[in-house]
Amino acid sequence: MAEGLFERGAGPGLLTGEHVALRESVRAFVAREIAPNIDAWEAARRLPRALYRKAAAIGLQGLTFPPELGGAGGDFLMQILAAEEIARAGSGGVAASLGSYMIGLPPIVRFGGREVLEAYAKPVIAGEKIAALAVTEPGGGSDVAALRCSARREGDVYVLDGEKTFITSGMQADVFTVAARTDPDSRGARGISLLAVDGASPGLERVELCKMGWHASDTAHLTFRGVRVPAHNLLGKEHEGFQAAMLNFNDERLAIAAQAVGAAEACFVEARDWARQRRAFGRALIENQVIRHKLVDMAMRIDAARTLLYDVVCRRMAAADPLAVHVARTAMAKITATDAVAHVAGEAVQILGGMGYMLGTVSERVFRETKVLSIGGGADEVLKDLAARQMEL
Repeated sequence: MAEGLFERGAGPGLLTGEHVALRESVRAFVAREIAPNIDAWEAARRLPRALYRKAAAIGLQGLTFPPELGGAGGDFLMQILAAEEIARAGSGGVAASLGSYMIGLPPIVRFGGREVLEAYAKPVIAGEKIAALAVTEPGGGSDVAALRCSARREGDVYVLDGEKTFITSGMQADVFTVAARTDPDSRGARGISLLAVDGASPGLERVELCKMGWHASDTAHLTFRGVRVPAHNLLGKEHEGFQAAMLNFNDERLAIAAQAVGAAEACFVEARDWARQRRAFGRALIENQVIRHKLVDMAMRIDAARTLLYDVVCRRMAAADPLAVHVARTAMAKITATDAVAHVAGEAVQILGGMGYMLGTVSERVFRETKVLSIGGGADEVLKDLAARQMEL
């Protein structure tokens, strides 16, 4: 794929040579393995398992995980750069399902015992298994503290009952990181635990969901009916999973922001190239001032979103901000990026005109997919209120 808009190179305070090399490697992988197959995967409504193995072969499935688990031990900025590059292919479904390990696996790596790491972490990093996060419930949405899925302790197992919905990679996942209420007398954020639940567990039922966009991603409604989970699959301390889930959400929001920036750039490139070659009224579209101004405005929004995102990520890695500041700026970075992609995709469709309404263009696909980015990982309204609380407004 072509060089990115206002692309950052190696330099003091941001990207190292390793970062740039990773970006180029992922870009080549996307051009070779992803871009030519998007239409087929959109039609199939899922990704082939072979893609996860190919991604693992170049280190994509384990960028930030420790070498002893098969990971590369890289920093979080590498994860963000990879997410942005994959999204530049112009398919949110590919980015979402191929990247579902980014939200499903970290709690397992951070809090899992030896048995859990061997059973799930290593195979996911190797591309042999797929991990997913199962937190959202019917009627709950962004209100994680309201979850009703329960796990009661019976000897050396937890018995899991309840439902989860809108679960990315839900039809194919081999392991789910599930948030469940382990203290039946608790309310709100108290009494919640995280469990690693095997995808082959008896009593687990999956129903595929059809969506407006993200067609290349399999999304499921899950029902747990007396699913027995080994007690050693508890991730972290019992009843204290809410905080771990919230920390995981911060990184998810930054990954979504990266996807939004990458998708916005894909739309910009398509609209710019179309404007250069499309002729109307005797001249190329781009020769019209109004079109050039649209493109500049699109570029401004993309660059602003990327700049804020990279700043938040780098300050996170340096532990430069108090937690409240990081949480607030993470929310702002996600909102800024998802607002940007919504605007850019809409303008790209407008510039393409009738062709922008046709299936098969990047801008049409991204235009359908932008709304989920402002909902998933915390809706805009929820995140603005979260940021306000962190800022003590």
